[in-house]
Amino acid sequence: MSRTTCLVTAVAATLLLGACASTSPAASTPGAIAVDVPAIAHPAGETPQWWYRSGAARAAGSGAMDGKAKNVILFLGDGMSLTTVAAARIFEGQRNGNPGEENLLSWERFPATAFSKTYNTDSQTPDSAGTMTAITTGVKTHMGAIGVSAGTRSDCADSLNKGLLTWLQLADSAHMATGIVSTARLTHATPAATYAHSPERNWENDTDVPETAKAAGCTDIAQQLLSTARYGRGPLVALGGGRGEFTTVEERDPEYDDKVGQRLDGRSLVTEWQQAHPQGAYVWNAKQLQAARNAPALLGLFEPDHMRYEIERKDDPSGEPSLAELTKAAINTLSRHEEGYVLMVEGARIDHANHSGNAYRALSDTVALSDAVRAAVEATSDQDTLIIVTADHSHTLNFVGYPARGNPILGKVKDKGGEDGVGGLDVARDGLGLPYTTLSYANGPGYTGATNQQPAGPKVYPHNPSSFDPATGRPDLSHVDTEHPDYMQEALVPTKSETHGGEDVGIWARGPGSKAIRGTMEQNTIYHMIVQATPRLRQRLCEAGTCDAKGVPVDLPTPKAFERKADAN
Repeated sequence: MSRTTCLVTAVAATLLLGACASTSPAASTPGAIAVDVPAIAHPAGETPQWWYRSGAARAAGSGAMDGKAKNVILFLGDGMSLTTVAAARIFEGQRNGNPGEENLLSWERFPATAFSKTYNTDSQTPDSAGTMTAITTGVKTHMGAIGVSAGTRSDCADSLNKGLLTWLQLADSAHMATGIVSTARLTHATPAATYAHSPERNWENDTDVPETAKAAGCTDIAQQLLSTARYGRGPLVALGGGRGEFTTVEERDPEYDDKVGQRLDGRSLVTEWQQAHPQGAYVWNAKQLQAARNAPALLGLFEPDHMRYEIERKDDPSGEPSLAELTKAAINTLSRHEEGYVLMVEGARIDHANHSGNAYRALSDTVALSDAVRAAVEATSDQDTLIIVTADHSHTLNFVGYPARGNPILGKVKDKGGEDGVGGLDVARDGLGLPYTTLSYANGPGYTGATNQQPAGPKVYPHNPSSFDPATGRPDLSHVDTEHPDYMQEALVPTKSETHGGEDVGIWARGPGSKAIRGTMEQNTIYHMIVQATPRLRQRLCEAGTCDAKGVPVDLPTPKAFERKADAN
């Protein structure tokens, strides 16, 4: 269809413009395969099958089917907005004694780049559950959903028939090794979306699941980490936080005497994992992780809750591994498998720091993710391993003013007379004559009015207020150390937790199939880029009858068909 035809059609009926656009990449892209996608009304016509096929069409039309990846590593910077990336790049550069602007984070050297549209089916600004489900299943869904297509968040019964196959489960079914690494609880939204199915992201352990949902047949996310082995072996590597979700209230935490597990059902999931992996190693500190490097399977739970921020790792009494160390351990274990592997690595606490209105922790954890990506690059080859780095959603972090080159990214703005540049270098001042910082948040707990926890003025991390008083002007930051790790950037709108942002996030890639990653794409297309660029994954989908005549996986797979018992029949 010609461009002229598309434009004329758009005047006649705008719905058909989407149909024209869906097949256009095939016209000029080497290795592109055209897949027809029906025109629909948005959002009413957005069925799970439509999302799946439209994502498949975009990936195939961009040439993803040419990929021959043996291994896939997806790095997910939770809440890693483009502003966070830019500020972290400068933060790292300045930490190394340079101006900072010339610096690049490890993935910014990758040859392929794109933008991801992150909205959920029911929300312009998304959450981590719905966005990661899009990335892991190829289907966009509602806010709060884990591994299920769009429905009602609290409706367990409705969700039972909406389970989606994740690419981690697909890889397990295809006899590939699989792994999950996160600095969050392993039951938190992002890691959970690789293996669990729940309409509600907060059902992390049995005490979180309402009795009505249990009666309807829903199970907590933690136990699903073990039951996902029905697709093959289950994750051979699972490293992160969240000990409390896997242990009972009768089990005392091995690291903190004053803590116990959270489960009331009497199931010690750590013990069950050990029974299922008698040669595997369960670890909870850095020394144990190092000692277990030759174990065939690894379960690491390094905190009762989320793992520590990078800046706080030094304070861990038992020693907590860095994200780079976790990544290297995962690759070391998974790379022993000749069939190849898939691995998801999440820098989770970038998001948490942004929610807390604390840029220092957000930036330092972004740099820690960059270190982990660099470690993966050094441990793999771009000839057989596809590495993708992206984010699930944005945040409200702002990068503003006219700071001079090399100005501390966490500091107060110093300029030479603003945009006109007609003065000497000096502290910039707002309309009230007060200095301000380069970084700020549009909303959050950094609002400078008095709260029930801290007085009026600049706020200090941690700050989790439940009530606010109106601010009377801005505080004078002249004698405030805005570069201190605990300084909280000013927020315009008072909210207990800073919110996500709705703008696009970046995608960076290298390795087989990465050339297909370019332009602006729906977030669920990332799944299709992965499965189409990995022959073993797409072959498994074709064996299940989900491919078209050209070998493109276009039909939504039924999870049941990929379980071990289905293979045996």
